[in-house]
Amino acid sequence: MGRIKSSLEIALERTESVKSDKDSIGQFEAKQKGKKLANEFLGGTVQSLEDEIKKLSGEEQKNLKQGIFDVLVTQITLPLSKEDLKRIENAGKGLILLCGDKSFSQMAGQFVQIMSKYLDEAAQFEAAIKQQYAPRLRQKEEELSNRLGRPVRIDPFQDPEFAALFNQNMNALKGNYQTAVDQLREEATRLFGG
Repeated sequence: MGRIKSSLEIALERTESVKSDKDSIGQFEAKQKGKKLANEFLGGTVQSLEDEIKKLSGEEQKNLKQGIFDVLVTQITLPLSKEDLKRIENAGKGLILLCGDKSFSQMAGQFVQIMSKYLDEAAQFEAAIKQQYAPRLRQKEEELSNRLGRPVRIDPFQDPEFAALFNQNMNALKGNYQTAVDQLREEATRLFGG
């Protein structure tokens, strides 16, 4: 009959092949530090990424930059409001530093202008869709008011028909501008070397 092993013996056997790899831990920590630094930069508590990067050297600096890049590149998105433009602009400044390419600087500046245009067009689309749908919405409100015996106001976004029309048109607009987002992200990735 075989010997019965204790839980401790089984656990030790399973973890025997797992050895702490100081390099892997160091890389992970540097990337995490870079991600935190990028978020602080976007939040305005860190003014200069360059100064923070210069504090490190070699492999640690490389991993720090990778962490920063990972956060900043995700900020290149379609904005939801004008406030998002500042976040996108700051992410672009950080990416310019990491990529070190003058043409990317110009591209990032143009991207912010394009996203501002996108927000303006999105607002115009919303107004036009609401105006186009207003007669149908009033008709639905009258029908409901007559049925319930009291005045009813319907939020257009709670009406499934309006929501479908709105989403269809806005998704077409987003599709037109998503190309600019994808291009900037791809160029940043290419220049950064990832």
